[in-house]
Amino acid sequence: MDADFVARLQAGDSGAFEALVRRESGPLLRVARRFLRSEEDARDALQDAFVAAFKSIGRFASNSRLSTWLHRILINACLMRLRAQRRHPEEDIEAYLPRFLEDGHQVEPSLPWTEPDDFMLRDLVRSSIDRLPEQYRIVLLLRDIEEMTTEEVAAALGITANAVKIRLHRARQALRTLLDPHMRGTTR
Repeated sequence: MDADFVARLQAGDSGAFEALVRRESGPLLRVARRFLRSEEDARDALQDAFVAAFKSIGRFASNSRLSTWLHRILINACLMRLRAQRRHPEEDIEAYLPRFLEDGHQVEPSLPWTEPDDFMLRDLVRSSIDRLPEQYRIVLLLRDIEEMTTEEVAAALGITANAVKIRLHRARQALRTLLDPHMRGTTR
């Protein structure tokens, strides 16, 4: 993004803002869909993000990328929407974690996985991530999908870095447990 385009945005040029919305809506909507369970919520979060960006474009630091800045605003909009919702009863993550015997071995040992096709794998991973309790799902999405640092996730969620690490570890374990029966070629 060139400085001239940013200057046009900061000057309130509606054509520049329309161009920004056209160019960035697709990638940002894909991000919002990963966090929010409904298409309507994802689109609302995207709209909230663009409104927030429009209101604060004057404070945009030109030394960073505009797309990165918009991505952050969208993540915050998604997190705010999730906090406001809190209407989905959460399952206990314990049901998804591997179980261990007293000697430390898994009750059901992990077996090698078969190679599914890419389309099936993508849908399977998405649906499995969606089954995770929200506090674990959000940390997994922010760290592993959005590639935020532990410290960035902690700041975004208002928790400690250690809590992020613990939730991420448990989320990954639970995800493995959810995927395991499908990747073995059997169903549970």
